[in-house]
Amino acid sequence: MNSKENMEFLDIVDEKGMPTGETVERKRAHAEGILHRTAHVWLVRQKEGRLQILLQKRSEEKDSYPGCYDISSAGHIPAGVDFIPSAIRELWEELGVTAQEEAFLYCGQRLLSFDQVFHGKPFHDRQVSNVYALWLDREPEEFTLQKEEVSAVEWFDFEDCVRAVEQNRIPHCIYMEELEMVKRALM
Repeated sequence: MNSKENMEFLDIVDEKGMPTGETVERKRAHAEGILHRTAHVWLVRQKEGRLQILLQKRSEEKDSYPGCYDISSAGHIPAGVDFIPSAIRELWEELGVTAQEEAFLYCGQRLLSFDQVFHGKPFHDRQVSNVYALWLDREPEEFTLQKEEVSAVEWFDFEDCVRAVEQNRIPHCIYMEELEMVKRALM
């Protein structure tokens, strides 16, 4: 785990993602299952008449789901920051992508709760996530990856991605509900 994650403070939020006025260290939020916010951005493009979606492969050093395929760009929202500014920052940090607020297509909000063990430690995630789509036609080698976070990116035909996730043909931490949200927003 890098030092940024060790000292990152998050707003404690209600089930609608509204800050309560209290903050919590990220590590403690995951140790105790305290509700916080994240922004999820799915990059999409049209290629040869087909909808494609970009998946990132998480770094092996991640505190959760190392080496798994995931959302194009996602991140915890630091205390005092809102969803879109955080999404813009994460896109830049993880993928080297610059985006404007008006380019984000809101797909919906999810309340997520899960419990796992990673690296031998309990991990209790409780988050309110705003889900966005962003059109971007860029080849994988044109992204500037933050190696501590992302080991690779790969475009998938949208329907192939759905089947791969449904059938667990790829190691992933993707929720079908989010893919369905993105599809509804784009159709």
